[in-house]
Amino acid sequence: MKFIARFLLSVLGLLVIAQYVPGISLEGVYVATISVLILGLLNAIVRPVLFILTLPITIITLGLFSFVINAALFWFVASFVDGFTVDSFGIALLVSLLMTVINMVGSNWIK
Repeated sequence: MKFIARFLLSVLGLLVIAQYVPGISLEGVYVATISVLILGLLNAIVRPVLFILTLPITIITLGLFSFVINAALFWFVASFVDGFTVDSFGIALLVSLLMTVINMVGSNWIK
């Protein structure tokens, strides 16, 4: 049940971010759902590999490089999901930070 609540929170968060942040656009709830699903799969499979490969940079930047990894995955998802566009890497970084905050607050609220 918590998994579904967190998933729906991520979809809602992405929809809200798309409404208020210029440079990101979504064409509806279906596209947001598919985007969050693909992003979740990439975060589960690809992100750990990227994190290990970039561990020296992550250590030097005190963990801040993990936001760059998240933004790159976000931008990658937007590159092949029709109806989901992110204009630049900077926007992807901002959206990644906002989604992290939304997911942290939501996870604490759901518990």
